[in-house]
Amino acid sequence: MEITNQDVQTLINQIPEPRKKDIIELSLMMKTITQKEPKLWGTIIGFGSLHYKYKTGTEGNMPILGLASRKHAITLYLSYDIEKYQELESLGKYTHGKGCLYIKKLSDININVLDTLMRHAYDDVMKLSFVKDNEV
Repeated sequence: MEITNQDVQTLINQIPEPRKKDIIELSLMMKTITQKEPKLWGTIIGFGSLHYKYKTGTEGNMPILGLASRKHAITLYLSYDIEKYQELESLGKYTHGKGCLYIKKLSDININVLDTLMRHAYDDVMKLSFVKDNEV
């Protein structure tokens, strides 16, 4: 996955309300946590850039934290293994994949719990032995 030269705000402006408001709020949260400006990775609004290389030899680049407005939900790209976070118990209404959270709208979740979860995920990802921050 690579950063594109497309404008983040142009993508956000194309998202219909009320989801657009949620995407803006989530973007501001991720910017605060990472201290990185958003960039587009295809249709993913990403913050920071990391390089991963697994023991198998598979490697690539991806944002440290990211989000995308998808047809059925907002996707939050957070972690290598999201199931380990206890915050999920009090987060609210969501589904998840290996490293992603899927939420319909911010009002379905506890925003303070999400903030804590994203901070833990950011810190944990940066400690993984197979991850290198591309911006350092």
